[in-house]
Amino acid sequence: MNPLTRTDIPIEVIRRLDLGKVPKGTIRRFWLHLISDGMGMPVHVPVIVARGRKDGPVLGITAAIRGNEINGIPLIQRLFQEISLDDLAGVVIGIPVINIPSLLIKERNFIDGADLNRVMPGRADGSNSQVYAFRLVDRVIRYFDYLLDLHTASFGRVNAHYIRADLDDPICREMAILQNAQVIVHNLPSDGSLRGAADSLGIYAITLEVGSPHTFHKGFIRSGLTGIYNLLRQLQMTEGAIELPEARPYICKNSYWIYSDSGGILTVAPNVGELVYAGETIATLRDIFGDVIKEYTSPENGIVIGKSVDPINQTGGRIIHLGVFGT
Repeated sequence: MNPLTRTDIPIEVIRRLDLGKVPKGTIRRFWLHLISDGMGMPVHVPVIVARGRKDGPVLGITAAIRGNEINGIPLIQRLFQEISLDDLAGVVIGIPVINIPSLLIKERNFIDGADLNRVMPGRADGSNSQVYAFRLVDRVIRYFDYLLDLHTASFGRVNAHYIRADLDDPICREMAILQNAQVIVHNLPSDGSLRGAADSLGIYAITLEVGSPHTFHKGFIRSGLTGIYNLLRQLQMTEGAIELPEARPYICKNSYWIYSDSGGILTVAPNVGELVYAGETIATLRDIFGDVIKEYTSPENGIVIGKSVDPINQTGGRIIHLGVFGT
């Protein structure tokens, strides 16, 4: 039987990760018991730990902090299928799905309606989402030295392959550049985000946007794996040459969304990854009869990091996510 398809291998249930119990040269899978549901049944988060035969740093890779951002799941799975324990120095920890309750009901936000990536590091005595966040950070995230947090676009939108990182921090900047993304945006760790919680613990962290919601994108998975291997090699956790990109990434000093000020049927002209220039038409809004209500233009030069693909656009709807160049 293919070991990757076996279902009879017992997986240990834990309440806190203890790396000292993972022998060198092994991969261990765990169910991390964080909370219980309304029937008192445990809610388990999957954790995969690969510990090399040699000592080294701890790299954590997380995905699906929102229930619809699933493209990081196969990326983490493939990494742990391919990783060589003989060559590995240190520990790689993968959490394929953080937000188990929302994944199961195919919803973006947590079951209490909160965005789990806006309540980190949570509270021990807080709401549903705050307790879940607190226990996740306290019981596993805090053991990381470095963090790659995998995200995707949200409903009705698509993203370029891009990175959010504090580019004033030389280590985070290097981590970002190694990902071979199209765009890197200077973005300070925000309060409430997993990256912000990691930063407050002294963990070097960046956010990777890899694909669209509720979909697996093979191209993004391949490029995401390349970036992870580049980081492992840079940290001297594995051997091998760093794979350089065909083109240098666009570095943006900031980014922001452009919103509509009226409702209607929206057509967005540029694709993600395309350059736009001040005054260039970026979208056309029509009424239900097909008459043009308004054309929207770019307020400045930049690159399209993300765009709306939902034609039904209410007042205040998103149009494009514009990255503004600069270091």
